[in-house]
Amino acid sequence: MTKLHVEYLNEMDENSEAYAELISNVLQKAAEMEGLSTSEVSVTLVTKERIQEINKEYREKDSVTDVISFAMEEMGEDEIEIIGGEETRFLGDIIICVDVAEEQAADFGHSMDREMGFLAVHGFLHLLGYDHMNEEDEKRMFGRQEEILELYGLKR
Repeated sequence: MTKLHVEYLNEMDENSEAYAELISNVLQKAAEMEGLSTSEVSVTLVTKERIQEINKEYREKDSVTDVISFAMEEMGEDEIEIIGGEETRFLGDIIICVDVAEEQAADFGHSMDREMGFLAVHGFLHLLGYDHMNEEDEKRMFGRQEEILELYGLKR
């Protein structure tokens, strides 16, 4: 049985707690569909200024973006793989910019729930190794996102 624990952090000035349940539920659906065992992920909501700082520091891109993921299970150069009996896999961190999500929801003409769900699932799939660096990978990842969101009930 799939069990996903979502550690939810809100760095926004205003109350964005309304998204905590939505994000937890849509990520639980994604974890089930991906066949994960017991796992954990952290989701942090931030401002444009904060995501730009993170993007600059960790990705060397001095720009605002909508979502950034940091996978814990990605092996970097000179890293030693940790093999152990931990029951819970910590997949990594997803950082979502609520300000950009609001702009994109308006631009695409859909709800904030749809946009927040989309960004959470997008970040989550990156944690699992999905990417969109080429056309084939993009079709695979975006197709999976749509499938998850559709089955969850967050339609365009």
